Amino acid sequence: MTATRGRPRGTSKRELELIAMRLFDERGFEETTVEQIAAAAGISGRTFFRYFPTKAEVLWYQFDAEVAALRAAFADMPEDVPMMTAVRRVVVNANRYRAEDVPELRTRMRLVSSIPALAATAGAHYDAWERAVGAFAAARLDQPEDALIPLAVGRCTLAAARAAFDAWLGRADTDLTVYLDEALTALARGFAPDVPAGFGGEGSRV
Repeated sequence: MTATRGRPRGTSKRELELIAMRLFDERGFEETTVEQIAAAAGISGRTFFRYFPTKAEVLWYQFDAEVAALRAAFADMPEDVPMMTAVRRVVVNANRYRAEDVPELRTRMRLVSSIPALAATAGAHYDAWERAVGAFAAARLDQPEDALIPLAVGRCTLAAARAAFDAWLGRADTDLTVYLDEALTALARGFAPDVPAGFGGEGSRV
């Protein structure tokens, strides 16, 4: 009796991300091939490239989804919320994770920060993140997105958020959102120890 070949099994970006992360962690990034990732997912190497252009791009999958979530959250932010307060709230809320998701998040962040080939792919993704923040600032300030202050808001927010991620990853002593909230609150007040009345706080327009 001749076996009938059925349809190839399906997969998803999420499945490939989890498989790749496990293999990178176990074997090393350079030692893991696209073919190995694909084989573990039950697909061909050729099919892998329908999902991702390179193996390095696999671990940016959820980061890119966060950028889309940031834009959607900014669009829903009430006008009476001060700009930097809104930025802080949106970024913090976008990074709330369930306790069971934290080990995976830590693994992804550790891989991205410690493997040069992965870190080298960061630029375009970080640029998209900061442009999402900058676009919101531009709308609030009624300025072009490429104007100085919207650009500065986006880039400074990204820098503060990355500092929070790095500190959280190194210390592991509390929730990520605590670090983000502290860093972005400090950014809003210009890193001064105290907030002058009417500047950058909940009642301010900035």
